[in-house]
Amino acid sequence: MGDASEPRSGCPINAAVEVFGDRWSLLILRDIIFGGRRYFRELQANSMEGIASNILADRLKRLVDAGLLTREDARPGQRARYSLTEPAIQLVPVFAQLGSWGIRHRPADAELRAGAELLEQGGPTLWQEMMDELRRAHLGSDISPRSPERARDA
Repeated sequence: MGDASEPRSGCPINAAVEVFGDRWSLLILRDIIFGGRRYFRELQANSMEGIASNILADRLKRLVDAGLLTREDARPGQRARYSLTEPAIQLVPVFAQLGSWGIRHRPADAELRAGAELLEQGGPTLWQEMMDELRRAHLGSDISPRSPERARDA
C-alpha cells in the first residue's frame, strides 16, 4: 500500500488507492462499515472471502497507520476494538458506487445484490444518514464535518 504520507505520484486517484486500494483493506472496511464488526475475531470469523489471520492483522495495522481506523488499546483479557475515522466514514459513497458498478458488470449473490441495489436507490440522502450513524457509533458524534453546526463552532 505504500507510505500514506508520500504517494508515488501527485495523482489523487493514486494517493487514494495507495491508502485503501488493496483488496483486503477495502473488504475489512466494508465489514466494519456495513457489518458492524469491530473486533479482530469478528472480522476473521465472518469474512465471506476467508481472510487469513496474518493478512487481517497486517491490514488492520496498515489501516490504523493510514488514519482510516483507530485501535482502542485493550487491557489484559480484553479484545481491542477498532473504530472508523472520519476519512473512512466518508468512503460510504465510494462503496455505494463500487456496489453499483458490481451489480451491473459482475455476478453477485442475490441477497448481497439486493443490499447494493438498496444503497444505490437510497442515493446521497441514505449515504449521509449512514455516515451520520457511523459517526455516532464510531466517533461519538452525529454532526457532519461540513454541517452548519460544525461551521458555526469553528
